[in-house]
Amino acid sequence: MVCAQRRSRQQKGGSKSFPQSKQERKRKGRKKVGKLSLASLAHKLSFSSSSSVFSISGVFSAVCSKEKMSYSHQTVGSGSRAARRTFEFGRTHVVRPKGKHQATIVWLHGLGDNGSSWSQLLESLPLPNIKWICPTAPTRPVAILGGFPCTAWFDVGELSDDGPEDWEGLDASAAHIANLLSTEPVDVKVGIGGFSMGAAVALYSATCCALGRYGNGIPYYVNLRAVVGLSGWLPGSRNLRNKIEGSHEAARRAASLPILLTHGLCDDVVPYKYGEKSANCLSISGFRHLTFKSFEGLGHYTVPKEMDEVCNWLTARLGLEGSRA
Repeated sequence: MVCAQRRSRQQKGGSKSFPQSKQERKRKGRKKVGKLSLASLAHKLSFSSSSSVFSISGVFSAVCSKEKMSYSHQTVGSGSRAARRTFEFGRTHVVRPKGKHQATIVWLHGLGDNGSSWSQLLESLPLPNIKWICPTAPTRPVAILGGFPCTAWFDVGELSDDGPEDWEGLDASAAHIANLLSTEPVDVKVGIGGFSMGAAVALYSATCCALGRYGNGIPYYVNLRAVVGLSGWLPGSRNLRNKIEGSHEAARRAASLPILLTHGLCDDVVPYKYGEKSANCLSISGFRHLTFKSFEGLGHYTVPKEMDEVCNWLTARLGLEGSRA
């Protein structure tokens, strides 16, 4: 299949803004991150927006902006850990509903981005009954970027089925999101969505909801009513089926949680196969209300057609009135 040529996009903030040592400059263009060089990854995850393409994966555009840290969360690690990491989350941007408040969704940005970028797009969607909460991930060193610090929900290396997972980072982000949803009115339906790495955390939160606990064993109390993941993947997929099948309550919760996954067939940052594998894993693990949509010609960004799919799905699954009040 020949992928449609991606539209030209202007990158905010170039590589010249990065502090580099002489040794790093000598390795520029040669150091590999999985199958992608750092220079290639910087280009592929650039920020742009237009009438037909809205790409907010964001790394390297927001990486050097100094966002004020407004929330600190200390994880409760496993008993075997001698020390615990502290994660400071950035600014949270809120888009208030323009109509009757029926649902609240926490939406998670991609690697290197921030909550402000997505809040601007979400505010323009024809979903007047949804309140959007768009937090900003902590700034931390990221293995896939050679240890360069940027906003990231958890540390990630090369994407693979048997790669190590940053369970502590995943649990910290999932707990932060749960805290944001914990104060919502009881009659308001709550959900989580995200793009790229944000989608990975959304899907991880879905598994925590089904299992009733985080990876560290602490109970997970939020009753999610919808989960959306764009161009992402499922962390910790290897043992998920056994964990859910081992608990009647976990199987019941998984079977009742609606999930929408979308992925571009031409995604060269998080390849399509990872989205497809994630959907298959969730399906065989008992998530019966799973919808997986592929988009031909779509790379690692979002387009209006994909967001229309999200709007229609959320309206149907959450029973939104869709009228401005």
